[in-house]
Amino acid sequence: MEINFKDKNIVVTGAGQGIGNELCKRLVAAGANVFAVSRSPGPLNQLKADCPAVNIILLDLSEWSRTRMELKKALENVRVDGLVNNAAIAIIKPFEQLTEDDFDATINVNVKAAFNVTQSLLPNLAKGGSIVNVSSLASFSAFPDHTVYSVSKAALDALTRTLALELGPKGIRVNSVNPTVVLTKMGRENWSDPAKAEALWNKIPLHRFAEVKEAVDAIVYLLSDGSSFVNGHSLPVDGGFGAC
Repeated sequence: MEINFKDKNIVVTGAGQGIGNELCKRLVAAGANVFAVSRSPGPLNQLKADCPAVNIILLDLSEWSRTRMELKKALENVRVDGLVNNAAIAIIKPFEQLTEDDFDATINVNVKAAFNVTQSLLPNLAKGGSIVNVSSLASFSAFPDHTVYSVSKAALDALTRTLALELGPKGIRVNSVNPTVVLTKMGRENWSDPAKAEALWNKIPLHRFAEVKEAVDAIVYLLSDGSSFVNGHSLPVDGGFGAC
């Protein structure tokens, strides 16, 4: 299936590295006008150097009011055809070691920021537009030391479903992608213990983790017109984990 985003305006959060970074490059290559949002100036500037067509927005999404103000300023009079809520943090600790700050920081970025960005851009979102929330397999299944991360991703899936219901009549689709471990820098660090990784591989029929490209492929599909009747779904990108 050939996918073309010519003349489409797409906003990607968490664009400094990992999935978001690769996604921005893919979308530009497909003709999109991309607005890349990140709180990390170094990676964001490197993305601009690698891909000059990208519009960069340096912004800490944990700051509610500033996020709304800066997005309004950066995207004034811009029709938004696609939004990818990809920004996230992962605090991986045993339940008894998690603190209030850990909980608040995770919910602020993984859930509240997605809510805030989507609500802020709603006046810009075009009929026929698509929102993709980058969730996780951890919203479906329990993993050791992932308590607050799993809670945040389950909340993001609930946000996906309710927005699909509320925004569907406006012609806006909302879905999520739910990968297993993706081999980003963060993914490699959190699953660097061979024993820990092997235990999960043994539950995945393909016996490996997802490459960044494979997560990006799913997001691009959900942004595209090729998924025009797909709405309210959480799409596992898990190598068969959920089927077994």
